[in-house]
Amino acid sequence: MKKQKCDWCRGDVLYESYHDKEWGKPVYDDQTLFEFLILESMQAGLSWITILRKRQNYSDALNQFDVQKIAAYDQEKQEELLQNAGIIRHKLKVKSIVNNAQLFIEVQKEYGSFSKYVWNYVEGKPIKNQVQNHIKAPANTALSDQIAKDLKKRGFQFVGSTIVYAFMQATGMVNDHEITCFRYDEV
Repeated sequence: MKKQKCDWCRGDVLYESYHDKEWGKPVYDDQTLFEFLILESMQAGLSWITILRKRQNYSDALNQFDVQKIAAYDQEKQEELLQNAGIIRHKLKVKSIVNNAQLFIEVQKEYGSFSKYVWNYVEGKPIKNQVQNHIKAPANTALSDQIAKDLKKRGFQFVGSTIVYAFMQATGMVNDHEITCFRYDEV
């Protein structure tokens, strides 16, 4: 018998694999949180499947999302990224990758880890929503507004409330699996 899944992922093998193994699973390590912060910010104005299909290209281009290396990228490296057909070649987005890496490190210094900073907003535990149908799931919330506002105040770019909410969903800060989905109780 086939397992019941969230409707949004059905029909694409990559989407289904991501849904089944990662989406909504609580993430507490800074490396993965940084990866998702970058990927979600690259999604601005695009579909998640577009970014998911380019995920390995981003990993290869960005030193496997090594925040220390990315924070040190110079103009020459940024120009190289803008020539990379495997990623989104948007000048402001590429510039934001370096900016956000530098600020991510600042947050780590201030809080001991980015994980402590971001998970503090939900008191270290995922918010378990009761999503009946993914179409009715929120695109943002008062909490994502609050986090986005703080990130922007710190200088982060491409971190609007909708992007932050998608980040929260991806990293398991909120469980927005449909209640009929097999992953709902697993995460």
